[in-house]
Amino acid sequence: MSAATGKKAVLELDGKKIELPIYSGTLGPDVIDVKDVLASGHFTFDPGFMATASCESKITFIDGDKGVLLHRGYPIAQLATQASYLETCYLLLSGELPTAEQKSDFENKVRNHTMVHDQVSRFFNGFRRDAHPMAVMCGVVGALSAFYHNGFDVENVDHREITAVRLVAKIPTLAAWTYKYTIGQPFVYPRNDLSYAENFLYMMFATPADRDYKVNPILAKAMDRIFTLHADHEQNASTSTVRLAGSTGANPYACIAAGIAALWGPAHGGANEAVLKMLDDIGTVENVAPFMEKVKTKEVKLMGFGHRVYKNFDPRAKVMKETCDEVLSALGINDPQLALAMELERIALSDPYFIERKLYPNVDFYSGIILKAIGIPTEMFTVIFALARTVGWISHWLEMHSGPYKIGRPRQLYTGETQRDIKR
Repeated sequence: MSAATGKKAVLELDGKKIELPIYSGTLGPDVIDVKDVLASGHFTFDPGFMATASCESKITFIDGDKGVLLHRGYPIAQLATQASYLETCYLLLSGELPTAEQKSDFENKVRNHTMVHDQVSRFFNGFRRDAHPMAVMCGVVGALSAFYHNGFDVENVDHREITAVRLVAKIPTLAAWTYKYTIGQPFVYPRNDLSYAENFLYMMFATPADRDYKVNPILAKAMDRIFTLHADHEQNASTSTVRLAGSTGANPYACIAAGIAALWGPAHGGANEAVLKMLDDIGTVENVAPFMEKVKTKEVKLMGFGHRVYKNFDPRAKVMKETCDEVLSALGINDPQLALAMELERIALSDPYFIERKLYPNVDFYSGIILKAIGIPTEMFTVIFALARTVGWISHWLEMHSGPYKIGRPRQLYTGETQRDIKR
């Protein structure tokens, strides 16, 4: 729980002073409790919630100025290089890294829930073949509410925990099937003898005619890291959406579908897709230097560099770059677009303009390159993001429901017409 500091902020309204308690977390700035402002007939105005803590959480901490990202206290680079994605899932869900026995038990639980009801597979036929994969994901994940609703009690700890496992297990299946549907191939069912990342890549790229399809271990390792690096990111737009929907007592699958819808926005989950579009627009390596000069004069926008939260560097980017180099080296890819990306990176890391402004490549820059190299089409990038982020969303949902909470109800500054009457 947060602790009172003993300090108070004093707000003077209409000659009356209101004392507002100040609380401290374990890390980060102190926060001012403003709820007593409402009793005075006022409320605060904070568009975008840039200076508002909407909840108390023990899951993830970010210090954007220092480039710090911690999950339950563990630095993201350590988790991405020394723990698997499922170990990170266990950490986010339970608060601790698993013992060997706990890890085995959790992995078995996930394996036992990778299948989805056969009727869910028929939902896909209701979508146009050219539907965006995120539109399909919103629909099929939301539809899980119809299969896991009867008898579900949000107040029941066991019900909540099995829901979390089901989501972590089933989202890869639905994501891979979404891809298969959009390219007209038959669904490939999960193989529980494979690791989490291997199983996903198997369902993505194997076909019934290729029963001996083998997943490249380097690509599986890269995919696992991508999942880990995107697992949670504090109170971002999609996580806040899941919490807001969850605060109504809505079915958790519907809450996750709401998170997917929020993630779909190009300002949130579509950044790595925007990176590859930028590379398409640049065209050739010879155009990179002139493009970067246009960035300096603000004629064009540089995608995949800098970050809204991280004012120094993105702590996920270093691990992602190492993974990117491993994948490109292993595959021996000679893709003109990847050559463009490497030249962009070279200029950004050597040009004083970008160094002074700390416009370093972020996680989206490298993840887009890796996903393209693996063979995942651009329109599937945000689906991969949603797959990885599901554990973060459900962790916050679990945390919210494990203690007292209020239904979310932001206020507004009304600037419309005053009351007026109809005159005829």
